[in-house]
Amino acid sequence: MSTQANKALTWEFMERAFNQGDLSVIDEQHTVDAIDHQEPLGTDFVIHLKQVVTGMRTAFPDLHFEIHHMVAEGDIVAFHSTMTGTHTGMLHIPNVPPIPPTGKPISVVHMHFVSYFNGKGHDLWHVWDTPTLMRQLGVTPRPQARPA
Repeated sequence: MSTQANKALTWEFMERAFNQGDLSVIDEQHTVDAIDHQEPLGTDFVIHLKQVVTGMRTAFPDLHFEIHHMVAEGDIVAFHSTMTGTHTGMLHIPNVPPIPPTGKPISVVHMHFVSYFNGKGHDLWHVWDTPTLMRQLGVTPRPQARPA
């Protein structure tokens, strides 16, 4: 597929899955052997991603990803986005105790790289600014300003 087609799939996926909560797009747009490189080998990507979307939309019912920049080369699409929402549900993040609703708004930067194989997502590499998220929710303190 062309880089433009892969970019269009990526935009559609983020809109339908994260912004609208449409889990069917995960099955439609990913290979059965897709890999999330943040997760242990053997993790079922489709099941895991459905859990992530459901969990994030439970914690932040007004969840929205705004894509700022997107580039593609070959079969890889990279994009920079900001996740926003209001924390009104229980938040579960691996290796962190569950975070009860705080009612606080969040705005968190993300970077994604997605590789496509035959028009379907196959590999995902993803980083997000979890320290900022934790500070915005009041879970960790804001860093102290350094004296001049």
